Amino acid sequence: MASSVLYRRVLLKLSGEALMGERAYGLDPATVDRIASDVATVCAMPVQICIVVGGGNIFRGASGAAAGMERAAADHIGMLATIINALTLQNALERLGLETRVQSAIPMDTVCERYIRRRAVRHLEKGRVVVFAAGTGNPFFTTDTAAALRAVEMDCDVLLKATKVDGVYSDDPDVVGDAVRYDQLSYMDVLSRDLKVMDAAAISLARENAIPILVFSIRTPNAFADIMRGGGRYTIIAEEQPKAKGVGGG
Repeated sequence: MASSVLYRRVLLKLSGEALMGERAYGLDPATVDRIASDVATVCAMPVQICIVVGGGNIFRGASGAAAGMERAAADHIGMLATIINALTLQNALERLGLETRVQSAIPMDTVCERYIRRRAVRHLEKGRVVVFAAGTGNPFFTTDTAAALRAVEMDCDVLLKATKVDGVYSDDPDVVGDAVRYDQLSYMDVLSRDLKVMDAAAISLARENAIPILVFSIRTPNAFADIMRGGGRYTIIAEEQPKAKGVGGG
């Protein structure tokens, strides 16, 4: 089974909004369960999976700051929102029989482990799904940057950015009808064109450590598993096509 998948260890970046489903706020249990089921399918391949989850479905630090809050305080509130999402996702995964650990960059020992890199790696080696919460633990950094950082620290083969659309577009396809979809981009393409797929710090960190980023739609059932098998529809962001892994878009 292991030879049939492209990657040994992956990081999945889930936005808080991905957990809302069609709701305007909060968590949609059916959506959380479907995402957990997709993760379980990939775990069975087997692939080692770690996840970074955002908190925008509950509170977004940048929005709080824009409304007049002090930015560091707003960001810390946003980090607490990611812990709520991480514990919710953990519960859904464990109801499917997966062994999981939540690790928080903000110590919260009564509800989850604090982030320790070597411990997280050991969990992955034992086949546990590790969910990273609270971003980097520092204000002024997004959970996208946290995802790139954890992907580097965990020595992941790829970072998968789960979004509401099936790749990277020149503009928001929900707003601009003729937005162009890209099958493949370089890191510099994303930075120079100011494409809003991830923030510049996350793209730069991935580039410096040669970690490809695959952008796909979390709304498509089994899209995660399809990509792990070499299929599916996505955009790949890399310095050049990773020849050894034979990944192709579209």
